Amino acid sequence: MDTSITQQRFKEVREQLQLTQAAFGKHLGLSSSTADIERGRTKISGEVTMLLLKDYHINPLWLFGHSNKKLLNPSSVDTMPKAITVDQDGHENIVMVPAKAAAGYGNNIGDSTYMNRLPAFSFPLPEYRNASFRGFQISGDSMTPLVNSGDWVLAKAVASFQEVVDNQVYIIVESDSIRLKKLQKQEQGKVLNLISLNPEYAPTATASENILELWEYHSKISFGIEKIQGLTLEKVYDEVKEIKAKVERL
Repeated sequence: MDTSITQQRFKEVREQLQLTQAAFGKHLGLSSSTADIERGRTKISGEVTMLLLKDYHINPLWLFGHSNKKLLNPSSVDTMPKAITVDQDGHENIVMVPAKAAAGYGNNIGDSTYMNRLPAFSFPLPEYRNASFRGFQISGDSMTPLVNSGDWVLAKAVASFQEVVDNQVYIIVESDSIRLKKLQKQEQGKVLNLISLNPEYAPTATASENILELWEYHSKISFGIEKIQGLTLEKVYDEVKEIKAKVERL
C-alpha cells in the first residue's frame, strides 16, 4: 500500500466535502482533527473506513490505492478483501487470522503491513485457485456442530451482497468483530439476519452498510478428535476389544 496515496485521497474527500480538519474529525468520531491522518502519523481505522463508505459511498479499495473507482453504489457495496499478500512466486496467499487477532483485524483491514505480519500459506489444490481465500480461527460454540471453538474456517471472498445466498454460512467482518453465521437477507439486502446453528444463541441482525468484508464458508481445519453424537475414541477402543474377544471365543 502506498501510504501517500491514502493520505492524499483522504484529504481529497475532506476538501470536496468542504469541511475543516476539525469538523471532519468530529463527524468521523475521532478524538481530534484529521490532521494526523493527512500527515501519515495515524492510520485510517476500520471504523473510519466504514463511515466513509456508509455516509459518502467512498470505495475502500480506492481509498487505499487499489482501485481507480472512487464511489460505490450503496446497493452493491464492495465486500472484497481490502489487502492481500503473495508468495515469492507472486501467487496470492491464504492469510490466517487467529482468534486473538480478530479484534484488531477490522481496524487494520487495508493495511498491507499488518496483513504481512499474519501467518499465511498457499494450498496446491485446484479448489483454492482462481479466488481469494482467508482463514479465520473460530472462538465459541455458536456454530456447533459445523465448527467448534478453535477450528479454522477457510473462506472464499464474496464480491458484493448480490452474491449472498440465503441460509448459506459466511464470515462477516465489521470494524469491531469477525463472526461466522448463516445469513438471510432482509429489506432488499439492506439488513442481514445472522443466525447461529447452536439453538442456544438467538439470531441477531446487522445493516449491510456496516460490513467491510464478506467471506463464504468453504472448508475447515480441525485439530484433535471431536465427539460425534456421544462417540469417543475410548468407546471405539472398548467396542473393538469386545468384538475381538467375541471372535477369539468362536
